[in-house]
Amino acid sequence: MAKTPMSVPDLERLAQELRAGVQGLADDDAARPIRREPIRQFLQDIVSLLFPHCVSGSAPANGDLTAATGQLVDRLTDFIHDVSPHRCGQRDCPEVGAARDTAERFFQMLPNVQKEALTDADAAYEGDPAAKSRAEIISTYPGFFATLVYRLAHRLHRMEVPLLPRMMTELAHSETGIDIHPGAKIGRYFFIDHGTGVVIGETTEIGDRVTLYQGVTLGALNFPHDGDGRIIRGTKRHPTIEHDVVIYSEASILGGATIIGHDSVIGGNVWLTDGVPPFSKVTTKSTIALRTRQEPV
Repeated sequence: MAKTPMSVPDLERLAQELRAGVQGLADDDAARPIRREPIRQFLQDIVSLLFPHCVSGSAPANGDLTAATGQLVDRLTDFIHDVSPHRCGQRDCPEVGAARDTAERFFQMLPNVQKEALTDADAAYEGDPAAKSRAEIISTYPGFFATLVYRLAHRLHRMEVPLLPRMMTELAHSETGIDIHPGAKIGRYFFIDHGTGVVIGETTEIGDRVTLYQGVTLGALNFPHDGDGRIIRGTKRHPTIEHDVVIYSEASILGGATIIGHDSVIGGNVWLTDGVPPFSKVTTKSTIALRTRQEPV
């Protein structure tokens, strides 16, 4: 059966209806028509700048990196200005200058990001007997890539750049299956093995030399509400993981008051909403026994 094409008035009504349906978003401070692909390419080029012999990008592996780095600073300036609630659209406005200052401060942090990332590569190499070299880890391991993008985004998050840090970590999430909020605090020598399904919430705090396996959730237990029923934001909702902890696959550790003491091992499929002391070994069997003891007679 032949299809009847839509008339121009029909198309106009459809477009107006679609615009009207999201009119309320126009007043949202976070409403920005931002394309993801340029940010994806920017991430690729930043990683290439940090590790030019392992990852391909616009920055050359050898030779003068000054021009390539300057171009990246310019691109980040544009991104920061684009997400600014005060963007003016003029190249000489004060907001562009402020964006440039933020971009330059971010690039001055890159040597420290590189050092932290190298500790993550060391942790992966020491923790995975299948790894042949640090270069292999940097080039191919999804956990390394997701953590590196987090470390970059976390700097911008701390500088209160809106939207962009979350877009960066969500792009890494889409590529790796690892969801790390840029507001989380993660120490050095961090290793996510395999990685698919790992979730690390905004107020999570992780110490040094921590290893997570696939499917681990460091999440919120509940969301407190105010008297009007609205979620109270800015509270500690996610757990604290101290130094030298290993958390095996599919474990869920929830709640802002939950602290996993240092040198502990959390077994696979464990569900924890209470903290454990240092040097603990927690399995599904031990958590069932604990709950049984806590149940009223």
